[in-house]
Amino acid sequence: MTRVCFRLQVQVDLLDAYRERHARVWPAMLRAIAAAGRRNYSLFLDDDGLLVGYYETDSVAGADAALAASEVAAAWEAHMQDLFAGAVGRADQTARVLPEVFNLEDQLAAAE
Repeated sequence: MTRVCFRLQVQVDLLDAYRERHARVWPAMLRAIAAAGRRNYSLFLDDDGLLVGYYETDSVAGADAALAASEVAAAWEAHMQDLFAGAVGRADQTARVLPEVFNLEDQLAAAE
């Protein structure tokens, strides 16, 4: 299992629109995310527009490929694109992935 954390920047003047759209994510999009193999998926949004996402998957490449090939994911990303600062291409394919530097469970297991 791989843990993935990423960040994007939502336009500050569009934070309410971002929150509103994510309060009602299309059921087909929810199913596409799950079918792609992403689990424990959460998004966190700060008042300055910093968006941090987290999910777990058995295959980052497999999950990315499944969503890249998904018509519903392409439609959802097009629906969301205007909300991101400096949007160039699909946000799900341009997000900056953050390197993991600490995990409590991993270190506890290694310490035992």
